Amino acid sequence: MNEAETRAEYIEKALRQAGWGEIEGSRIRREFPISIGRLVGNKQRTQPEKADYVLQYRNRNLAVIEAKKRDAPYTQGVGQAKRYAQKLQIRYTYSTNGLQIYGIDMHQGIEGDVEKYPTPNELWQMVFGSQAIAQPATQLQNNLLATSFDDRGGTWQPRYYQELAITKVVEAIAQNKTRILLTHATGTGKTAIAFQIAWKLFHAKWNIHNNGQRRPRILFLADRNILADQAFNAFNTFEEEALIRISHADIKKKGKVPKNGSVFFTIFQTFMSGQNDSPYFGEYEKDFFDFIIIDECHRGGAKDESTWRAILEHFSPAVQLGLTATPKRTINVDTYNYFGEPVYIYSLKDGINDGFLTPFKIKQITTNIDEYIYTPDDTIIEGEIEEGKVYTENEINNVLEIKEREQYRVKLFMDMINQDEKTLVFCANQKHALAIRDLINQYAKSKNPNYCHRVTADDGSIGEQHLRDFQNNEKTIPTILTTSQKLSTGVDAPEVKNIVLLRPVNSIIEFKQIIGRGTRLFDGKDYFTVYDFVKAHHHFADPEWDGEPLAPEPSEETTNTPKVCKICGQTPCICPPPELLPCELCGKINCECGEGGRKIIRVKLADGKERQLQNMVNTSFWSPDGTPISAEEFLATLFGKIPELFKNENELRQIWSKPDTRKKLLEELAENGFAKAQLVEFQKVLNAENSDLYDVLAYIAFHSKMVNRAQRATQAKIYLGAYNPKQQEFLNFVLQQYVQQGVDELDDAKISDLLVLKYHAIADAKKELGDIASIRNTFIDFQTYLYDNRAAS
Repeated sequence: MNEAETRAEYIEKALRQAGWGEIEGSRIRREFPISIGRLVGNKQRTQPEKADYVLQYRNRNLAVIEAKKRDAPYTQGVGQAKRYAQKLQIRYTYSTNGLQIYGIDMHQGIEGDVEKYPTPNELWQMVFGSQAIAQPATQLQNNLLATSFDDRGGTWQPRYYQELAITKVVEAIAQNKTRILLTHATGTGKTAIAFQIAWKLFHAKWNIHNNGQRRPRILFLADRNILADQAFNAFNTFEEEALIRISHADIKKKGKVPKNGSVFFTIFQTFMSGQNDSPYFGEYEKDFFDFIIIDECHRGGAKDESTWRAILEHFSPAVQLGLTATPKRTINVDTYNYFGEPVYIYSLKDGINDGFLTPFKIKQITTNIDEYIYTPDDTIIEGEIEEGKVYTENEINNVLEIKEREQYRVKLFMDMINQDEKTLVFCANQKHALAIRDLINQYAKSKNPNYCHRVTADDGSIGEQHLRDFQNNEKTIPTILTTSQKLSTGVDAPEVKNIVLLRPVNSIIEFKQIIGRGTRLFDGKDYFTVYDFVKAHHHFADPEWDGEPLAPEPSEETTNTPKVCKICGQTPCICPPPELLPCELCGKINCECGEGGRKIIRVKLADGKERQLQNMVNTSFWSPDGTPISAEEFLATLFGKIPELFKNENELRQIWSKPDTRKKLLEELAENGFAKAQLVEFQKVLNAENSDLYDVLAYIAFHSKMVNRAQRATQAKIYLGAYNPKQQEFLNFVLQQYVQQGVDELDDAKISDLLVLKYHAIADAKKELGDIASIRNTFIDFQTYLYDNRAAS
């Protein structure tokens, strides 16, 4: 009896006898999806993970069952059962072959045979016992837990981690917690989670007074208009009149803040604005909002010295939910102190391994002008240079400008990327982003005047429109955006395939956020590439790169003493706050400390120096948990372990040097999951497009030196003396095609095409070279020399 028959005849029958699917509120969820499979290249994924059964009661997932066929050992599925229960954070899990049942209590570590499945009520008591969450104090709390998701007419189902996050938050609210935190990697759907939580609260008629007499008033609070707008659009299932977008212009026009709605969206800056030193948020009663969602809450709203903190304190009666992508670190400890420990965490590593986020590779680019020391042959165009001083990356483009340096770096990465792919370029400041935008447009193959745009705080509504066009998957223009800080967080642009770092990224949190710009899934996007000119990849070596939040070590740096703003001279800064990240100098939003009054040094490199600029590009590989790995390990992560179809490089060389055995090897590799297209994809990852697939296999299997096809063909020509002049002419032509097109030109089936291409007709080729059998022997025999190890030396 196979597994499907075992399920139908034994397992599901036993579950129904226990009341599952029969008792109201109980449900058997079959083939419960967990992961969709990690992306492995060439539009392929690893095998997705699905739990055979998840038992649900009162909208709660209570147990996992892993099924095996009747004739298999009943404990065979224990490993999978435990793994799925751990991922789903379910306490009880079972392995069965239909005849016997093995049960595991994941919390107590108790396991063993059980006679039958517990009933829904029995399992509920086993999980919750006398906990308050099992027996909510009020009917309102019961309604809150029982309210279903909005499935968008059957078109949306939460991923397992989203369902967990929603459930954990709703539980916390039912337990009367007032400060709640979710930590989720960028691109994993925090806005969708926030929507579903709001939906459940709204339809359960939950409010802070717990009277069930009215629907709650909910506030979505962000620090950028683009984030507030994205959330407003994501909540579109609510009735139109329930949604209110609060804007500074609308308040000024109407002369008062809007109150006639249910779900409100705004940014901190709007609420902090007002007239006569009276901020707009003060026009709302303290208990006006029942529930407040603070998006990207690590960016200052919870800091003690932040002016935004006043908003949260004013609405202190409300339940406040913080959303962040950043685990607890020294620099964001205030956020965790304010909200408490996260009720649920879903990390970047989890997202990549589950297949919900896109993997990445990093190209580390160093040049001989990463730092600058003035020499007298250079020309000082403006300002005063300090002789003998080493100007570092932190200072170049902030206090020192060298146009030739930026021209060189732009040309370098533009030659490396596919210029048709959407790309984000992070620059030192707004002025640098402007210069880089101009250089990209000057060098781009595209002649569209909107190919590259800058999007910074100074670009205002025009920049916002450029960003919306960039985010539109139906549009290809603009293709590249330059920015300084504005696009480092919260920008949903799934098509991004390249991220270029032209400025230092001093914070591991910001580095992770920037990485998050490329992790969103998009059809045909197997990975994205970070072009790192500033050694930002060193953050991967930081033990805090990913994983569980750790409490920071106590230090003087965590006292968060406000710094004096260099423009207004106040503590805290009272400069008008445009929409940008807090300034690293004063902690205020884009006050651009010293930007206006700073004296810039401009230097022109001496004639000839620009031609001496050099670079080195190194492609490195990283596991999702941030540890460096070898190319072989990276390949194993993408495609799995290469099968043992050859014992050593000599055997591989012998197989590869004959068209028939080469073809058979490629077929065997494909049968083992290494299709030719996947090998070509890895060839690109290794920057070895000009090499032979043989070299890719030899490199993976034996760490052999990579040789390009032109080098291999040149060295092989020393063997041409064994052939007559006409054969030499033909073989030279074959080598030329091989160098230009690749190893496919050496296939047996290509002989006729090559002869027609060279001699225009088969008959003419035979006049020059003899019969087809002789030509074929020459064509095949010479390939042995092409792959001779001496030819590659």
